[in-house]
Amino acid sequence: MQEYIVELSKYFITIGMALYAFACFYAFRYRKEEERKGIYIAQNIIMFFLQAVSFLDLYIASRDIQYVFLYAFIQIFLFAAIMMVTMIYETCNRLLLNNMCMLLSIGLCMISRLSLNKAIRQYVIVILSLTVSLLVPFLLSKIRFWKKLTWVYAAVGILMLSAVLILGEVTHGSKISFTLGGVTFQPSEFVKILFLFFLAAALWEDVSLKRVLVTAILAGLYVIVLVISKDLGSALIFFIGFVFVVFVASGRYLYLLIGAVLGSAAACVAYFLFDHVRIRVLAWQDPWSYIDDQGYQITQSLFAVGSGSWFGMGLLKGNPKAIPYVDADFIFSAICEEFGVIFGICLILVCISCFVVIMDIALKIHDRFYQLIVYGIGIMYIFQIFLTIGGGIKFIPLTGVTLPFISYGGSSVMTSMIMFFIIQGIYIRLQQEGEKRVVRKNNNRFSRNTEE
Repeated sequence: MQEYIVELSKYFITIGMALYAFACFYAFRYRKEEERKGIYIAQNIIMFFLQAVSFLDLYIASRDIQYVFLYAFIQIFLFAAIMMVTMIYETCNRLLLNNMCMLLSIGLCMISRLSLNKAIRQYVIVILSLTVSLLVPFLLSKIRFWKKLTWVYAAVGILMLSAVLILGEVTHGSKISFTLGGVTFQPSEFVKILFLFFLAAALWEDVSLKRVLVTAILAGLYVIVLVISKDLGSALIFFIGFVFVVFVASGRYLYLLIGAVLGSAAACVAYFLFDHVRIRVLAWQDPWSYIDDQGYQITQSLFAVGSGSWFGMGLLKGNPKAIPYVDADFIFSAICEEFGVIFGICLILVCISCFVVIMDIALKIHDRFYQLIVYGIGIMYIFQIFLTIGGGIKFIPLTGVTLPFISYGGSSVMTSMIMFFIIQGIYIRLQQEGEKRVVRKNNNRFSRNTEE
């Protein structure tokens, strides 16, 4: 009987994920939030259903009661997160909130399957991240001098990245994190936020050649520090974020062309300067010839994706732990192995729907400063997803960056959540400004009718 339940659950999970992804795009048919309420409720029901079925599978396959307790805590968190955010910020973007919770739930479920201890740590960090993030929209609405801190953002960001060179611990040849009080931090994740605020503050009202050059020099310092730390994946994300923010601010395609040329040149230089870059390119070109050494990671990842087939092998039925650093760099491959390739495709669609929502919000913002921030967050978010998934399936060379909200890593999940709540804060501000314009329009109409 249990085998039947586990086997059928694979199809229920796949169908549920497909329905959720469909709802993400079906919601775009309606422009008003009130018209989407039914879709949002359906998404929440699907999300809780998927969690219930997934953890039921884990418990049946392992008979470990810890999965039951962890499931209960995760469900409580998801319910509390949705209720708290919508009660505190009534005009928040529910689609973005639902997608964030859905991605977190998938990540916590997969990490639980890989390591219960890591799942518990991730769960605690997620709660702390939500606590911090809930303050972000409030701070954005109350503090008015964000635009005036241009050089403060630049200085603090560069100093935080430079601190890694002094305090950093060498991990797989790169200095990307340091530990204080038993807690490990990856500054490059948090500095993304400062970097985007710096770019927006520098370019929102002045996109002259002089200002762009000054901004490029300071942005280059960020990238150089990351390159010296050998955190090349983050350096690439920062560079792409800079190029596209400058393009959006100026509207000049020439900057995109220059960025493409400089980026290609930098990639060639990195190939000749760093051994691990050459190894990753070699593994990307022909992993099968080096399956016992340089190509081991990527071949195991491809085996995982292939063995999962369309509907997956089922939780605890595959062997994702055969992939080194699977919970961080290759969690998408683990998801495809045990949840299936269809589930993985739907996961990508959910991420794309987040990007579409972010871009839609950016298009509606009149304040150039906040518009550039939202654009930058959207570009960095979708590009990081491209790097992570593309590297895991051998579409591009591996870069070693995490999958936002899903991969194991406290700095990554906290930064991603703060970024999404920055967007929520700006979106709430946009809604409030729209309501004020409607009130002013109605007052003007009333005044004209009175005079007549």
